[in-house]
Amino acid sequence: MRVLIANDKFKGSLPASEVAQAIQTGLPSNCEVDLCPIADGGEGFTSTMLAALSGQWVECDTVDALHRPLKARYAITDTGLAVMEMASASGFELIPEKDRDILQSSTYGTGLMIRHAANQKNVERILIGIGGSATNDGGVGMADALGVLLLDSEEDPLSPCPAGLEKLALIDRDQLVDLPAIDVACDVDNPVLGPNGATAIFGPQKGANKIEQETLEAFLTHLVKVTKATDLSEVPGAGAAGGLGFGLMYFLGAELHPGFDLVSKALDLPARIKQADLVITGEGSLDAQSLAGKGPVGIARLANELGKPTIAIAGHISNEVRHSGLFKQCGALTDFDLPLETLMTDTANLLSRKVRELSDLLLLHGQG
Repeated sequence: MRVLIANDKFKGSLPASEVAQAIQTGLPSNCEVDLCPIADGGEGFTSTMLAALSGQWVECDTVDALHRPLKARYAITDTGLAVMEMASASGFELIPEKDRDILQSSTYGTGLMIRHAANQKNVERILIGIGGSATNDGGVGMADALGVLLLDSEEDPLSPCPAGLEKLALIDRDQLVDLPAIDVACDVDNPVLGPNGATAIFGPQKGANKIEQETLEAFLTHLVKVTKATDLSEVPGAGAAGGLGFGLMYFLGAELHPGFDLVSKALDLPARIKQADLVITGEGSLDAQSLAGKGPVGIARLANELGKPTIAIAGHISNEVRHSGLFKQCGALTDFDLPLETLMTDTANLLSRKVRELSDLLLLHGQG
């Protein structure tokens, strides 16, 4: 029995590589295992791509979403591709819960990281993953860091964050720095505005209360109006990372791509799935948002096309996913009915235990 383990991280508990190892531990010892940790644009995207493409890490000075100094890493491949994650600079996990302030948060640090990569003489293209953000600024902070001027009606500069752009009237891109072509790895298909947009879907996850959500939606609505880029705001994925997908397209002329498609190509996933008898995938939570383009769902769809049974292993699995028909079996750590703290701290052992339960049923009885 050849098993492909192609999972994403369990956010807050284990990186994808350790999740894969825990899943392997739960399998019968006579299984031949192909470990293939994945990422679809969020945390872990750069290391996943670097593992598939030879290159080196580069460190740069930047700031977090609240403009506090930090050092971030991105990779430059031997072919001149700079690969980075916006989460390395403007990520949610970088801001302690007590400090979070989404109205003051911006993607300025992401802009600094892009600027640093553009100044490297051997970089011919930039690939940026935009999952895991702490921001909802439409990419204005990133644009400001790259020379774009955000002005009021008197042509005075404004603070590049949602709370500071109520009077935004003009956008001057004449001083935008020279940049190579930019591709964006996006793991969701949300637009910028509306009930399925950046604020409504992701704002609450970032700590935005009802009043703040109303303010953020009004800000993004005004930004789209000033840019006159309604069409771009409706592109699937434009609402990713609090509208950073939109900002990258509008300000920098970037192109959005499903993150899973980029990773799948780099890791040669179709060939590895064809060689497997069984595929195991998963991440911390599999829910309705996962069905919009997350990596594990991409794995399952690809495996189904190739006629390979797939098991889902996650911390939590919603009914939408369980009944989607994508998975032969589903196993969630919440099935153990343990306290959340235990699920978060004993994840590796619980993963192995859950896999043993499922593999007893699936592997040892003819995949039935």
